[in-house]
Amino acid sequence: MTAAHLALSAAGSFLLVGMITGIWKYHHMMRAADAQAPVYVDVCHRTALMYAFACLVLQQLALHSRWSPVVNLWAVIIPVLFFASAVATYALHGWLRDTDNQLARPHRLGHKTVPGGLIRVYMFGLIAGEIGGTAVLLAGVL
Repeated sequence: MTAAHLALSAAGSFLLVGMITGIWKYHHMMRAADAQAPVYVDVCHRTALMYAFACLVLQQLALHSRWSPVVNLWAVIIPVLFFASAVATYALHGWLRDTDNQLARPHRLGHKTVPGGLIRVYMFGLIAGEIGGTAVLLAGVL
């Protein structure tokens, strides 16, 4: 699988998840007195749609990057995995309705708490992975 093919496949997958979570959001909006979905149902829906388009940018960068196919592939894999983990986390919080701010302390996951250090490590990894992968591809284009 090429980096461009992976990025395009991820774009289609995130678009489909965005559409499906839109049904989930609509379901909540129709049943709620204030016509609002739970915060993380809404966040999950919008984020999946935004990541679909981010993956299209990654695809175009990968198509025009002068790095090796292996470098380009890893530069796409890493951000896409973090995109997917973020959407999955938002979906989980939406399903559990356990928070309206996943970074608020204590970090809630259902009836349990998640250690703050684990959240910080994940967030630093997400930042480095998403920005790093994109920067590598952009450098390959430039």
